[in-house]
Amino acid sequence: MRKARIIPVRRSRGIKCSVDAKTDEPIVVPHTELAADSLRAVVESFVLREGTDYGEREYSLDEKVARVIRQLERGEAHIVFDPDTESVDIAVRRG
Repeated sequence: MRKARIIPVRRSRGIKCSVDAKTDEPIVVPHTELAADSLRAVVESFVLREGTDYGEREYSLDEKVARVIRQLERGEAHIVFDPDTESVDIAVRRG
């Protein structure tokens, strides 16, 4: 499996994201803190992974990206950085 690169964080809201070398816990990265092109790259990487299923209808890449971004905006999903593997993923919120 290929590692995702670390995405630069936009600092417009004064939120700093740093990785503590002592923690192995995943870090939730607010999607609003990523530059638009970085957010799209993260979401594209997610939707292009093998095994992603969208049901019977085929969707274009742009439609898939838009659906995931809407889920992020509604708080149904979030971006997670794993400092142990230095990878980025999108996870569905539980509860």
